[in-house]
Amino acid sequence: MSVPSFKAVADHALLVEYATEISDEVNRTVIALDHAIAEAQINGVQEVVPALVNLLALFDPTQTTHREVEAAIRALLPVVPADDAKADHHVLDICYDEGMSPDLEAVAKARGMSQEAIIKAHVSARYRVGMYGFAPGYAYLSGVPDAIQVPRKTTPVRDIPAGSVMIAGPQCLATTIIMPTGWSIIGHTPAKIMTGDPARPFLFDVGDTVSFNRIRREAL
Repeated sequence: MSVPSFKAVADHALLVEYATEISDEVNRTVIALDHAIAEAQINGVQEVVPALVNLLALFDPTQTTHREVEAAIRALLPVVPADDAKADHHVLDICYDEGMSPDLEAVAKARGMSQEAIIKAHVSARYRVGMYGFAPGYAYLSGVPDAIQVPRKTTPVRDIPAGSVMIAGPQCLATTIIMPTGWSIIGHTPAKIMTGDPARPFLFDVGDTVSFNRIRREAL
């Protein structure tokens, strides 16, 4: 893995970027650096926000500077990419029944597959939590099989209910609140990703792995 680039953001943050293209290898390295920074307890650093290919280190400008934070982070390099085998694994129930999967038929037609084949491919995959973003509890999961990948819709749909499981390109996401989306909704999960526990507000951490367990509507 190449050495990351560093960019000052305003007077209180530093962007550390490993790449411009998304990959699991890059994301594992970002997660490892996030953990290393947390363990190092760098002076003045108040929060670190990991994303898919970069992380943002926020600091108190009255205690430290961009240059000092960059030097402290460089001293931690290189880092060993996070090991998925050591991550927590979560299994989310999902219902693909009619009424729960409004875009399943369209995805099947776009990929030249049966709806059952789309379901089988989706439920058999293992996903990684790459980052949280866009809305509270929105965990971006990488790992959608190539055979069922579809692009975003050209026109977003409003008022998508919480619990909608949707895909776009290589990513999957389960919604937590009512929001518009341009992703394709292929199922529904009763899982509560936002826990309500201040000590652990989300069901899983960045770097955790996720799989889906098929259930019928009666089990919701």
